[in-house]
Amino acid sequence: MSATGASPLSAINHIVVLMLENRSFDHMLGFLYTSAGNVSPAGQAYEGLTGKESNPGVSGSAPVTVYKIQGGTTSTYFMPGADPGEGYSATNSQLFGSTTAPTPPVATNNGFISDFSYTLGWESKEKDSVLPGTVANDIMGMHTTETLPVLSALAQGFAVCDYWYGSAPTETLPNRAFLHSATSQGHMDDKTKTFTSPTIFASLTKQNVSWMICGYDADPLTRMTFTDLTSAPDANFGEFAAFQAAAANGTLASYTFLEPSWGSKGNSQHPNYDVSLGEQLIHDTYYALRNGPLWNQTLLIVLYDEHGGCYDHVAPPSGAVPPDNSAGEYGFDFTRFGPRVPALLISPLIRAGTVFRVPAGSMPLDHTSVLKTIELRWNVPSLTARDAAAPDVGAVLSLSTPRTDDPLAGVVVPTSTGTNPSANKPSHLQEVYADLVSRLPVPDAVNGTYHSLPKLVTGDDYDRYIRDRLTAWKASRHDSKS
Repeated sequence: MSATGASPLSAINHIVVLMLENRSFDHMLGFLYTSAGNVSPAGQAYEGLTGKESNPGVSGSAPVTVYKIQGGTTSTYFMPGADPGEGYSATNSQLFGSTTAPTPPVATNNGFISDFSYTLGWESKEKDSVLPGTVANDIMGMHTTETLPVLSALAQGFAVCDYWYGSAPTETLPNRAFLHSATSQGHMDDKTKTFTSPTIFASLTKQNVSWMICGYDADPLTRMTFTDLTSAPDANFGEFAAFQAAAANGTLASYTFLEPSWGSKGNSQHPNYDVSLGEQLIHDTYYALRNGPLWNQTLLIVLYDEHGGCYDHVAPPSGAVPPDNSAGEYGFDFTRFGPRVPALLISPLIRAGTVFRVPAGSMPLDHTSVLKTIELRWNVPSLTARDAAAPDVGAVLSLSTPRTDDPLAGVVVPTSTGTNPSANKPSHLQEVYADLVSRLPVPDAVNGTYHSLPKLVTGDDYDRYIRDRLTAWKASRHDSKS
């Protein structure tokens, strides 16, 4: 399906985005149509795996070919068994075989095994969350339609984007910043936790367009990472249950952004947490919308923030438009995209078996395509030069009459039979979240207005601290207004 012609976005009154964590396109969807010669049921070409793709082995050993992750094992949903490198230097290593990008930056994607080997070396010494038996070659294991029945059925039953790229070749927070504000303000790692750039949510408020951000079982981390969201009304934020209620009651906001739970026991699908829990989250999100009265006028977008060090065979393109005049960290100029990530477009106005692409020569799809779609639908101005140049996804809505079939009918959500080696260890994003809430201006008997982090050991410790701190902050906000 080509993204050409007038966009029928006027049929959509609600856009919902669920962004998960750190998985590449090949790792999750590479084998989606391999058995059909990488052609979709609609007859469209699909840039998937043939099964012959490979990477050089460790220290010059024989090449290792991609292989299918087997279902029903204790390691199925914890592959690749450890957390691969995901920052700018690690991504360069995976794409170019060097921590610095060459000039011109022509990627071979041949460094995934060597970089994972390096990461396993220090993780095995400093962490105890590596799945026993994990080796560098495990980065070449890919999920299948059997191991990911929910994601696969929705990809086959609606639309999948096989050329959707991360906005920057690096880790989580910069890529999520691009989704919300079309810039990372020059930042290329997670050391910077707070962004002052205007968000799409502030723009929607100016246009009197409703929006909601929901965490899973806590207030959303997104609220703490953007200054124009931290000060926004509490009514714009909630948990997943609030989203489910709004979907059921027909009170969905025009734009809803959903987060997973961030802990190692959660459903974010961050390596090497339990991927089956994310399958359940995708299932529950889809059915909350499908079973509600607003389904026929809703577009659900499921995507991942970055590749997370997982293998992908497609070289990310150059030609990206720098978002602003921010000087990039590590000398990066923001003219290069990150590796491919899974992206699904779901609506009863989408033809089954669609592979959605933009025409050859167009600016590629990336996270700012979500912004462009929102901006076109509700007449919102662009935030930066990046989203101004981005393509939208409106042309995927090719049907005039909503479908009534259910591609997930009869699909059973998988469950893991293994033990999560990271369970109840604090995750990186829990640590980020705790640091951010410690800075909130809540009166403290010992330290005054601000607060020093107490000793937190387990993931549960972090969750309790974050929840208690947010509760106190919101109470102090309400007291100041009374």
